[in-house]
Amino acid sequence: MLVQILNGLVYGGMLYVLSVGLVLIFGLRRVVNFAHGGLFMLGAYVGYAAYGIGGFWAAIVASIVVLGIFGIVLDRLVFRALQKQEPMVTVLVTFGLLMVLEDFVQSVWGKDLLTFTTPPSLSGTVAIGAVSFPVYRLVVIAAAVIVVGGLSAWLKLSRAGLYVRASSVDPVTTAMQGVDTEHLSALVVGVGAALAGLSGVIAAPLLALSPSMGSTILIESFIVVVTGGLGSFTGAFVAAMVIGQLHNLGVVFVPNIASMVPLILMVGVLIWRPAGLLGAKA
Repeated sequence: MLVQILNGLVYGGMLYVLSVGLVLIFGLRRVVNFAHGGLFMLGAYVGYAAYGIGGFWAAIVASIVVLGIFGIVLDRLVFRALQKQEPMVTVLVTFGLLMVLEDFVQSVWGKDLLTFTTPPSLSGTVAIGAVSFPVYRLVVIAAAVIVVGGLSAWLKLSRAGLYVRASSVDPVTTAMQGVDTEHLSALVVGVGAALAGLSGVIAAPLLALSPSMGSTILIESFIVVVTGGLGSFTGAFVAAMVIGQLHNLGVVFVPNIASMVPLILMVGVLIWRPAGLLGAKA
């Protein structure tokens, strides 16, 4: 049981690092980004390419930098225009962008499954109580904790974080106070995309790389965001941890319906609290 709980923390941590980028982008741009799974997938493949050149830490840096820059470009060319469009237009454009990213990866790396080996320095196991647990999976948990702490410190202690929080509540009033909300939004989209890239590369040693891997995890990342509450960073963290546990315990105890358990949780939460666990009431 301890192993399953720890694996739940691993999966929940990976989901949080991906989902919090969705929360950031929605909070500033009010864009529901269906291409976010493609950013996760692209980050994994960029990390795969960099791993062969400079090792695992080079893969981490490359994914963060490349996806961060790509996110800023996306904000300038796509998200800024989508901000004033109907929701259906946003869905179609961002879903189309996901398809474009999948085709791009197929043209560069092909359709075959690729493996991303665990770095030697992080391989092996460590004893936790009476069980042995892989060191790398503990690193994934630590990465999620670092992201939680770093984002919290940035949003609460820095001036940029203050502007982000203010703009997510009322962008018009924030702009009237002299804040350049357009540049701020580009920064936030870049951070959100960089986090998607980070989640892709840290998940790569645990998953087989394929062009469709982003579409698969996108569904659960949206479940996290909706369950936690749109725009709620704390809600996303709580939902990711709960869904991570339900996912792994479901695989053990109810394997036939394990994939449905997060959906059942989301439906139950939305019936009880339509704004999500920690979302603001309308």
